[in-house]
Amino acid sequence: MPIAFKEWAVTVRALAEGEQLLTLRKGGIREPEKHFELEHDRFFLYPTFDHQRNDCVRASHQPELRRALEEGVWAEGEPPPNALLRDGGIAQPDRVRIRAWAEVAEHWTIDDPRTVDALSPYYVWTPDYAEKRLAWKRRHPLHVLLLRTYRIPRPVTVKVREEYAGCVSFLELYRDLPFEGTPVLSDDEFDRASEQIRGIVEGGVPALV
Repeated sequence: MPIAFKEWAVTVRALAEGEQLLTLRKGGIREPEKHFELEHDRFFLYPTFDHQRNDCVRASHQPELRRALEEGVWAEGEPPPNALLRDGGIAQPDRVRIRAWAEVAEHWTIDDPRTVDALSPYYVWTPDYAEKRLAWKRRHPLHVLLLRTYRIPRPVTVKVREEYAGCVSFLELYRDLPFEGTPVLSDDEFDRASEQIRGIVEGGVPALV
């Protein structure tokens, strides 16, 4: 079965639009050993509304929170008006749309909040929220995944199953999906950004914006 990586719907949308190039992960309480391990290097991007909050997304991307509702299909036909303002998975869709997949181009572990802050041009969360991902379970490093993302030709709708719930990174999807599509950034654009990100993580170089 195809493997999917679970991330906030607004983050998946940003990745699929080339507005975010990486993700930060510690691992949830349902992960093996309760910390993240990179089990797959290619996966579909599964949008979730679990724990998604508008105050954790920077002001420039607040409009994307409402547009991210397009990634869900609710049984009643319309999402709750405050679906994106709730925490804890209260408002979950009946189905979600898979629009993109990604390859892991680079993988690092970090423990310095200055690095998290310097990487902020490459994610849509607030720097404060990103640092909270680092601070959680301080004994474990924060995983930085640089993703090369591809939009699939036609979005595919998949049912939200009970086993998909909770704090877990990888899911097995119950339908065939092809790894095909168009990269969201050109080779040159991605190579330039990758070089800058690599410099920040490996050499402490300030972000170039």
